[in-house]
Amino acid sequence: MNSTTPTCTDTRVLVSGASISGLTIAYWLARFGFAVTVVERAPHLRPGGHALDVRGPALEVAERMGILPTIRDRSTKLTGIAVVDSAGQEIFRSTESTLTGGRLDSPDVEILRDDLCDVLHEAVGSQVEYIFGDSIASLTQDESGVDVTFVTAAPRRFELVIGADGLYSGVRRIAFGPDEQFLRAFGDLYVATFGMPNFLGLERWQVMYQQPDSVGALVMGLRKDVNARTYLGFSASKGIDYDFRDIDAQKRLLADRVAGAGWVIPQIVEHMLHATDFHFYSLSQVRMNSWSRGRVVLVGDAGYAVSLGTGQATSVAMVGAYVLAGELATHKDDLVLGIAAYEHGLRAYVIRNQDIALEQNAKPDEPTDEGETAPPGGIPDFGALTLPFALKNYQDPVRLP
Repeated sequence: MNSTTPTCTDTRVLVSGASISGLTIAYWLARFGFAVTVVERAPHLRPGGHALDVRGPALEVAERMGILPTIRDRSTKLTGIAVVDSAGQEIFRSTESTLTGGRLDSPDVEILRDDLCDVLHEAVGSQVEYIFGDSIASLTQDESGVDVTFVTAAPRRFELVIGADGLYSGVRRIAFGPDEQFLRAFGDLYVATFGMPNFLGLERWQVMYQQPDSVGALVMGLRKDVNARTYLGFSASKGIDYDFRDIDAQKRLLADRVAGAGWVIPQIVEHMLHATDFHFYSLSQVRMNSWSRGRVVLVGDAGYAVSLGTGQATSVAMVGAYVLAGELATHKDDLVLGIAAYEHGLRAYVIRNQDIALEQNAKPDEPTDEGETAPPGGIPDFGALTLPFALKNYQDPVRLP
């Protein structure tokens, strides 16, 4: 475990998770004068992860944070995608869209997950305390605060605890109940992301392969001299139980499921088995009637994962973090009232994003016009699915009557 010390000593808030929503809300809470501690299970910022899209109102959140130019500078800057057959022969290409980012002429930004975390972490700076290599063991709350025990660190008390710890949130499990009460898998799609040597020599380019039995891979290379980011996955006729903490078992499961696949999947599997930034997940949502229990509240995927299906999950998480921080600042003398205002103001936006993901997943593949060449399933235009959201100005928070 290692930690750094905060510079502010006001209302104490514990944030679980140093990823997109956790770092975003840590930034805003510190800016609004809260004493913020971030606890992260990993020993440092976690590497790897898929490419993320910052869209619509999330661009405005990034602009208000002063990080939008940096995000644009560190974006993937992809120039297109090719689809190949099992022999590696190109059957389709586009220089207008990519599978992960949508249209290249969009004002939205695609950036690798770890790059966005780095940008957010740099923006937070020394304003908050970090406890890496630790996690929350128990939460006991009363009307004025929450007593927290950690796996390693000494017990502490906070006025508020925020779960920003992802799809398999430990805070949600402790405060609300088992994962199966809230996780909603759909599509039976399982995907892993990891880095591997860029043996295809890709430069700002994607290559995709899809088998008829729904085994598929996507390799994204930003520079020939750096590791490529790889997606490898499969679909199953029914849900699969797996331990989300057992990485080796997940790798074996994936290797068995894609065994015998064409293209360069055997080489990809070899690199996957040695990857240290491996992430495996199902196409799932988190649906909850309430994102809070007293002084424990959830943000981002922990409370309302949207899924990969629409390219909106990161934007929803950043907007949610901004709104939660702003409402807490506005109601600093009554944090529970601030939480209620956050839920009231954000829920319709979140639910509509989740419903759109379900609608997109339920759509059959639409046939293309006669003579038109397109990849299996087409390339989605994620930008067209972006919903507006009117962001309040919380720069000078004033307590509401």
